[in-house]
Amino acid sequence: MQIISSYGVELRKQNIPIRQTLEIYRSAVSYLIGIYVQVWEELAEIPDAKRRFNAAEHLVHTTKKNHACFDFDIRFPKMPSYLRRSAIQHALGTVSSYKTRLDLWEKIDGKSGKPKLVYENHAMPVFYRDVMYREGAEGKDEAYLKLYDGHDWKWSCVRLDHTDMEYLRKCWSGKKASAPTLEKRHRKYFLRFSYKEEVTLTKTPVKEQIICSVDLGINTDAVCTIMRADGTVLGRRFIDHPSEKDRMYRTLGRIRRFQREHGSAQAQVRWAYTKRLNTELGKKIAGAIVRYAEEHHADVIVFEYLEMQGKISGKKKQKLHLWRKRDIQKCCEHQAHRKGMRVSRICAWNTSRLAYDGSGAVTRDWENHSLCTFQTGKRYNCDLSASYNIGARYFIRELLKPLPATERSLLEAKVPPVKRRTSCVYADLRELHLQMEILKVA
Repeated sequence: MQIISSYGVELRKQNIPIRQTLEIYRSAVSYLIGIYVQVWEELAEIPDAKRRFNAAEHLVHTTKKNHACFDFDIRFPKMPSYLRRSAIQHALGTVSSYKTRLDLWEKIDGKSGKPKLVYENHAMPVFYRDVMYREGAEGKDEAYLKLYDGHDWKWSCVRLDHTDMEYLRKCWSGKKASAPTLEKRHRKYFLRFSYKEEVTLTKTPVKEQIICSVDLGINTDAVCTIMRADGTVLGRRFIDHPSEKDRMYRTLGRIRRFQREHGSAQAQVRWAYTKRLNTELGKKIAGAIVRYAEEHHADVIVFEYLEMQGKISGKKKQKLHLWRKRDIQKCCEHQAHRKGMRVSRICAWNTSRLAYDGSGAVTRDWENHSLCTFQTGKRYNCDLSASYNIGARYFIRELLKPLPATERSLLEAKVPPVKRRTSCVYADLRELHLQMEILKVA
């Protein structure tokens, strides 16, 4: 399996013509979009993507054997060839997307808004190695970029952030990075490097697997349980970052007070800072989950399939809006795959509502929402009970899936709750494993 990882290295402030380079590149893309939308019928007849690109380049670039039909070379003189080809590719993709959306709009009789071709774009250039980008001396935090200074394309030395470069040397030394792409975030410019890795995901049989079942929450960031196929619990951990959440909630309080006095129009900077805190919190949660799974040599990390639709209401409305559940799972999936672990998801219905011991629905504690009471009178952590049920549902599904229909029907008759996956709990996995052992002996 191929894994692509990327990392952005900040360009330190100095007198380099980044803005002029961006302006001329985006102007070139806009000009090319206007050309290709005129001749798209001719280009669309070429099925092969490579031949279509060559035909598009011949329309705008003059060589010894080709005379261009448009004055692109006059408008943008001395533009590096790789940068020109990047602009052509971006323009072709924009026009192709517009034509596809227009055809779909015409098929539905124009009921929705008509698609528009956007000429003003936010394209970012790729600095191809040797011709647009050169690495600095070994051990130095610098690089050389070919930039447009308003008159000509010249090599400029740029300083790179020392912390970012130390990370790349430590974690990615010996691995070749792709051509860096320029990007802008929070009014700062970055060079984003991509790395490709070939990894082999674990192929451990289900009965020998060790899983890490994760219940993502709002009060507690995550509750992890290490479990075997027979229901043996090898470890439990509550992952929480109270100081980070406290800092974020403090900034939310400041935003509320500010908006009460000045309105919401001037609070964008404060909201941007809060969103960055929330993003960083999600990354910390994902890293903690993967590290814990790796400590116990887990083969699979199991999450709930969380999908919240409709209008969110109630006193926890803001917390739910800031809950980065999908981003945490996505980040965990990427990190887990790099380490050879798989990621699986199960249905989230009733994982928290039903007690893990099979006693039925639980009653939440109104004073402490993380605690609940079972029907037997037992007090337990609701998130921990849910993580047991998440792991159990994964094993029940994977154990029953490869069995023949007759054997599966026999086991479902002996353990009726496993017929309906949304009502399975940890106790059902224990009972299913016992019945499978009895059936094996018989």
